[in-house]
Amino acid sequence: MTSEPAAPVPPSGRAGRDLSAAIGVGVGLVAVVLASLFFVKDVFVLVVALALTVAVLELSKALSTAGIKVPVPPVLVGGLVMLGVAYFDEMETAAAVLALTVLATLVYRLPRGADGFVRDATSGVFCLAYLFLMGSFVVRMLDNPDGAWRIVAFIVATIASDIGGYAAGVFFGRHPMAPTISPKKSWEGFAGSMLTGIVLSTLVVVLALHGEVWVGVVLGAAAVIMATVGDLCESLIKRDIGVKDMGTILPGHGGVMDRLDSLIAVAPVAYLVLYLLVPVA
Repeated sequence: MTSEPAAPVPPSGRAGRDLSAAIGVGVGLVAVVLASLFFVKDVFVLVVALALTVAVLELSKALSTAGIKVPVPPVLVGGLVMLGVAYFDEMETAAAVLALTVLATLVYRLPRGADGFVRDATSGVFCLAYLFLMGSFVVRMLDNPDGAWRIVAFIVATIASDIGGYAAGVFFGRHPMAPTISPKKSWEGFAGSMLTGIVLSTLVVVLALHGEVWVGVVLGAAAVIMATVGDLCESLIKRDIGVKDMGTILPGHGGVMDRLDSLIAVAPVAYLVLYLLVPVA
């Protein structure tokens, strides 16, 4: 009598990812972003809009497991309008759209009564600010002749932080950074993030944006700190509502929200650093 062959186990590292799937999906996403960014900028904005839309749906579904009902329609409509206005017009106008969307979110929730009103309405405002407001700073970077390279610098800094932290954490991780929030995140991983983030950010800032070396160091360090904060905040959100991943749409990564957590936290800081310290080409 022969036994059934064991099911193949997907390759994964000590950090628990399906590494081959994660790399394949990551490379594919980067290719889509770069192609749209350098060939048709309007398509890049659509890619950002699509990613944020999926992230809102994932986040609202995850929050629903804790009894929180996000007013999704006004958040999506207002958020997408705000994103478009930030790209085609100015942030002042986008801020006005944000304010109107907050009011629309409150009005949308009114018919369902007082029970859970504050909980649901504030969850909508949270999704609006956490995703679309942060995302607006990404498209604002395009409002420069070298805008595409500014976005590359921002993305490289964030991805370098993730890859460097993952590699250093897998091989050298011994001292947990925040064991009650994210047990696999270590101080050794943070050091790896800082090293790769600063080195690669500096290369892009100097070679592509013709900025100073110290600006690349500032961008890299700021990006690593904010990427780590973003990752820890999303981990705490997931622990609070009792979910492992925000979604399953990206093999090896989880959901879109699981990939955006660092990017959306880095976006406004990267925008500010580049706006203040790198002259427009």
